[in-house]
Amino acid sequence: MPYRQERPARSAPIPGKVTGAGRARWPEARHFAALDLGTNNCRLLIARPQGNGFAVVDAFSRIVRLGEGLAATGRLSDAAIDRTLAALKVCADKLKRRNVALSRSVATEACRRASNGPEFIARAYEETGIHLDIISAEEEARLAVLGCHALIEPGEDPALVFDIGGGSTELVLVDTRPKVPVVLDWHSAPWGVVSLTEFAGGGTGPDGLAAAYAAMRSLVADSFAGFAGRLPRGMERPRLLGTSGTVTTLASVHLGLSHYDRSAVDGLIVPAASMRRISADLSRMSLAERATLPCIGNERADLVVAGCAILETILDLWPAERLGVADRGIREGILRRLIGGKAL
Repeated sequence: MPYRQERPARSAPIPGKVTGAGRARWPEARHFAALDLGTNNCRLLIARPQGNGFAVVDAFSRIVRLGEGLAATGRLSDAAIDRTLAALKVCADKLKRRNVALSRSVATEACRRASNGPEFIARAYEETGIHLDIISAEEEARLAVLGCHALIEPGEDPALVFDIGGGSTELVLVDTRPKVPVVLDWHSAPWGVVSLTEFAGGGTGPDGLAAAYAAMRSLVADSFAGFAGRLPRGMERPRLLGTSGTVTTLASVHLGLSHYDRSAVDGLIVPAASMRRISADLSRMSLAERATLPCIGNERADLVVAGCAILETILDLWPAERLGVADRGIREGILRRLIGGKAL
């Protein structure tokens, strides 16, 4: 059975929870915000300083599928832009109501790849007042690690942190011995749950589903090959931490949750064999069958299999017996930089 690891003492409270009574760094209750616009999701976090870290005061998350159709056209579609702007307007309203003192909003793979990405960024600023920075894959990886590294299990050997996004997957090898982990190597692959589904997903019947899953696994393995060749070998106990909708969704399935519960998932340690079994089971189900499962539903049914293919390929190149699950990442990394000035 999985278990929740004992959380070591660290410099910041768990995002979303008040874990101490330390005095704020500033006498006034200043609010800070981080917005992460990905290929699939738009997510906002608003927090106030507390002790050496922060406490969350407001949050927002919506699946917008900004990168839908991008692989075929090279452009953000009008429908995807409209969905995303609607979500950004909700975020803008929250930023105003919370009187945010300092914020940073970032856009990732979809805007990096789209020919009309800069045009969308300009329109988003004009209509919502939110200025989105299109960040590099390297900065995306570093922010994700900064936001979730506290959940890496203790150990001396390097650990692998990964973030399965909508349009790309980031892999980061880190040395966790310093207080702030040191990035030893990193890699960004052009496959996320949206891009991989659109390129190689689908299939009907047992043979068609198996063929599609095998094709996705092969594509991802090829994209990881260079990084895989640089990874250290012969470690006694490889440590692995994932931060993404894929791992939190599969962890929810593993726990048999009737609805998503962040407090049950964030910080969970799951046997890798269980995640492989769930991935294999989902890959053999039809779209309609996946949609009936709690914590997957219609919103994730078409994309979850691509996430499974990416996850299993990561487990192939980094054979950890256990997988740490983090429902935190880029936004928390941004907040740590804004409030504490931490770098990575």
